[in-house]
Amino acid sequence: MFPGDEQQFAMTLFTDAYVIRGHVSSRQRRVTDVLNSAEQEFLVLTDVVLDEFGTRTSAIQADFAQVNLASVLFAIADAPVDAIPEMRTPKVQEEALISIPPFKIIGRIHLMPEKTLREALLELKGRFVPVTDGTYWSDSVGEARTSASLIAFNRSRAQILAPHRIVDPWEGINRGDAAGGQAGRGADTGREPAGGGWGTPGP
Repeated sequence: MFPGDEQQFAMTLFTDAYVIRGHVSSRQRRVTDVLNSAEQEFLVLTDVVLDEFGTRTSAIQADFAQVNLASVLFAIADAPVDAIPEMRTPKVQEEALISIPPFKIIGRIHLMPEKTLREALLELKGRFVPVTDGTYWSDSVGEARTSASLIAFNRSRAQILAPHRIVDPWEGINRGDAAGGQAGRGADTGREPAGGGWGTPGP
């Protein structure tokens, strides 16, 4: 995107050890553009708050902090900015799962028309890739599921990127038949019926 006037906006960066909240000044309009257009291998944030995973100590506050971009798993802009209408490129959406330990991300990756996710993965450019209408979480560090309108993940830190769909465990199974089968098995006690015999027809 073409840069505009310099603006300051809030951003949250996640590494495998810290959550880093602060502000960044840039002429870019989107978090992915800020990260991908960085001239250095680091980003400088102001009014920073550092939270370390797995500790009970108070958060660290600093006037500024330099963050190594290679260590960033993903980033979130607290106030999303829409693209300039005349610069929008028509794209299709594909639901995807991204495993970027210790986190997982589910959301929509935007692809060029007539491109499958498999084809698009081969053509991805830029260190950070945007995911919209996303959800991120981590069971290992105790980070609950959180929704975000846009998540920019570090492609070099992602271990798995795959299509995602919600699977119904009952798909293809008649629930009424399944319940009946369970009830029938529950009634079978394995004991011989009163009067003798296992249903042997009488004379």
